[in-house]
Amino acid sequence: MKIVVIGGSGLIGSKLVDRLRRLGHETIAASPASGVNTITGEGLAEVLKDTQVVVDVANSPSFEDKAVLEFFETSGRNLLAAEEAAGVKHHVALSVVGTDRLSESGYFRGKIAQEKLIRASKVPYTIVHSTQFFEFLSGIAQSGTIGQTVFLSPAFVQPIAAEDVAAAMVDFTVGDPLNATVEIAGPERFRLSDLVQQYLKLINDPRTVSPDVHARYFGAELTNLMLIPGDNPRLGSIDFKKWLSKQMQNV
Repeated sequence: MKIVVIGGSGLIGSKLVDRLRRLGHETIAASPASGVNTITGEGLAEVLKDTQVVVDVANSPSFEDKAVLEFFETSGRNLLAAEEAAGVKHHVALSVVGTDRLSESGYFRGKIAQEKLIRASKVPYTIVHSTQFFEFLSGIAQSGTIGQTVFLSPAFVQPIAAEDVAAAMVDFTVGDPLNATVEIAGPERFRLSDLVQQYLKLINDPRTVSPDVHARYFGAELTNLMLIPGDNPRLGSIDFKKWLSKQMQNV
């Protein structure tokens, strides 16, 4: 099966491409660097020729509200139109648990627009909502840092390892279109502020975390369960300690 992965050189895309190739699928890692640009449309028609499945794991290069919305709307329109013209049978997109509850955030307004385009398209689809990745803990800590204090929401999170995300995406990619949204999450639940404090302590970072219910997450103020999946999500197998142990081995 020929599969094109948009954003195939990124954190999830590179792992997904590797796994799909090992399964024997003809898998193309598509990105502007490879001559495929979903914003301009460059290379789309050529790369999608004889393609059965497109997986979109690309992210906006800018998190500024207007730029994010323009990225997801323009990319989504161009990609889905090219898929329809090429006769693609399945569009798989990676999105975020809680997207529909986070419209206060400019970033998530962009994701909402992306998902709306997918559902309105004629291409059969599967939207995969993932919880936050463990790999982003450092960035989350930095986003809330003032001096030596990190101000973060105490809302619940259920983070997942990128390896588990890639494994789930493989299964949804080679499976039939669901024309629905599915959720994936890590095996453990934490309060965001507690998890980041644990993370900083274990990597010997001297910063301290101060729980703040008004601290913003991608521009949105969180309620307790906003980032938590609903009933029966697919759970990853890598817990926080196992993930961190592997990261420390790779340092």
